Parts: sequence; C-alpha cells; structure tokens
Amino acid sequence: MSATVELPDDAETCAYCGSRIFEHDPICVRDCNDECGSPRFFCNYACLSADIDENDRVTGDACAWSPE
Repeated sequence: MSATVELPDDAETCAYCGSRIFEHDPICVRDCNDECGSPRFFCNYACLSADIDENDRVTGDACAWSPE
C-alpha cells in the first residue's frame, strides 16, 4: 500500500473540538478499511480519544491476538 503525504492547511481545525490543529500536537487519522477515505485531523490525543469513545468507533473493531 502506498501513501501520499500532504500537510493540511494552517487553518485546519480539529474534527472533535474545532480548535486549530497546529496550535497543539496534531494527529491525522484515516479509515483504511474503507478505501483510505479522507483524513480526519485532531488537535491532540485527548480529542481523538473522546471522539472514539463518544462515537463507539472501537465496537467490533478489535483484532484477535494470541501469543501462541
């Protein structure tokens, strides 16, 4: 899988709280199970975590892992 890196605009805002992402520690997230759709930007891990919790984004998405 190849990826193209493009920086967002300086005015890009957080998908969760609406703050400008570059005033914080930005994170870019893509859903690559859905053909790597448009990126969503978050200003920090707290906003990403809150978005995940509030929208039940992990329900049914856990990988099965066995150390054996």
